[in-house]
Amino acid sequence: MRIGRLGRLAAATFLCLAALTPSLVAQVSSYGDKETGPSNDKPPAILNGVGIAQHLNQQLPLDLTFTDDMGKPVQLASYFGKKPAILALVYYQCPMLCSEELNGLTGALQMVDEVPGRDFNIIVVSIDPSEGTDLAAAKKRSYLHRYGHPETADGWHFMTGTQPNIDALTKAVGFGYVKIPGPDGKLTQFAHASSIQLVTPQGKLAQYYMGVEYSPKDIRLGLVEASNNHIGSPVDNILTYCYHYDPTTNKHSLIVARVVQLGGAMTVVLLGGFMWIMFRRDYRQAHDQLASGTKVNG
Repeated sequence: MRIGRLGRLAAATFLCLAALTPSLVAQVSSYGDKETGPSNDKPPAILNGVGIAQHLNQQLPLDLTFTDDMGKPVQLASYFGKKPAILALVYYQCPMLCSEELNGLTGALQMVDEVPGRDFNIIVVSIDPSEGTDLAAAKKRSYLHRYGHPETADGWHFMTGTQPNIDALTKAVGFGYVKIPGPDGKLTQFAHASSIQLVTPQGKLAQYYMGVEYSPKDIRLGLVEASNNHIGSPVDNILTYCYHYDPTTNKHSLIVARVVQLGGAMTVVLLGGFMWIMFRRDYRQAHDQLASGTKVNG
């Protein structure tokens, strides 16, 4: 009886830890969860330009030139023509949200049969023109290792670029972001929302996926549809923001807004209730057995 209780307690404890530390497990949402992330109220001034405008069927400016993770200038057009692509706009020194976004994408791709490089391309572009090739190359190594298939390296492209080219690309995508002055007065942060975009082989925006977690089935279906030049429909614009405004202190504070936090809290409550019921049942059984043994001995 005691072993059974301890076993259930250990199992419940493991599940609670998994729920509370989602970065230690695969970060993937369930089927149909195209839109993820709690929305935050933004102040009317500094963060007014932050958001995602879904420009479905918009042609990307494929004549733009960026620098790849090998330090070579590459036109966006070189990644299109035959295969669809997944586009992510981030910045490599982002302290929170961008890593969560790329973690979520990588975790989802681990459960997708389609292979980067063979079936589609992954294009990650920094919105910070001060970031260089070394940062891009380091990010590629990190996420290629996380993905676990080094043979797919040719399908992962981490890019940097000039401000005019970044502006042209983010405008086409509808990716609104704002530079935020740091404590020293320098522009060290970017306030932005989180999304990935699926793009057709001709370079047209086919689908948006919001937040930091993505359904493998949705991504697989989206890649199939994008490869056939099918344009999807808009999703609910529930955004996950990298910057949060606290009106009580009149300050901006960095946050990572994860939908899984709510799920983790619910899991803890449910497991706590389950453990309470199991312990109570075990107690009653032990009490009944003790009572029965006393009567027999009597």
